[in-house]
Amino acid sequence: MKKSAVSLIIAAALSAPFLAIAQSPPQGVVAAAKGDGEVAVGEAIQLQGTVKSIDKQKKAVTVVGPQGNEVVITAGPEARNFDQIAIGDMVTLTYTQAVALELIPAGSGVAPGRQVTETVARAEPGQKPAGVIQTTVRILANVVAVNPKAQTVTVKGPERTVELAVKDPAVLAKVKVGQQVEAVFVEAIGLAVTPAAK
Repeated sequence: MKKSAVSLIIAAALSAPFLAIAQSPPQGVVAAAKGDGEVAVGEAIQLQGTVKSIDKQKKAVTVVGPQGNEVVITAGPEARNFDQIAIGDMVTLTYTQAVALELIPAGSGVAPGRQVTETVARAEPGQKPAGVIQTTVRILANVVAVNPKAQTVTVKGPERTVELAVKDPAVLAKVKVGQQVEAVFVEAIGLAVTPAAK
């Protein structure tokens, strides 16, 4: 599968200009890409709040949202740079998910399979706390049935058989029994602390 569609959607969602609005209500962005035999769609939502209090002994911060709601966030033992957090700092949580599907011609000879990978990135020592956890699930499944009347495609993967709705007739017309579908699902959660606006 071409990594470009999923990568571009994730990058766009994670770099959207959310940070420009201090203490804004939840915001979201949706992106989609479509090419010959492939389609990708992604969505991100972002929440922000201001650090109200810090409990260094418990490694916990109280964050106040834009409507006055409070939440206590406790950092785990793997968290870096907790001592860099100050009252008034902005905490931004971004949740992103994307899925991409690609048709693979019949006779590729690749057996159905499932692969899960997890990537973790965090701030360097001395910086404000930040981190991203990304989980990627890649599944290769065989097309075992196509029902144009019901607008469905049935695929058999390594663990189960699933019937998928395909509402776009142009896409459905390209799907044939014997082809394979590669699906990539990406989910990422990012947390960043930025200095208080001056």
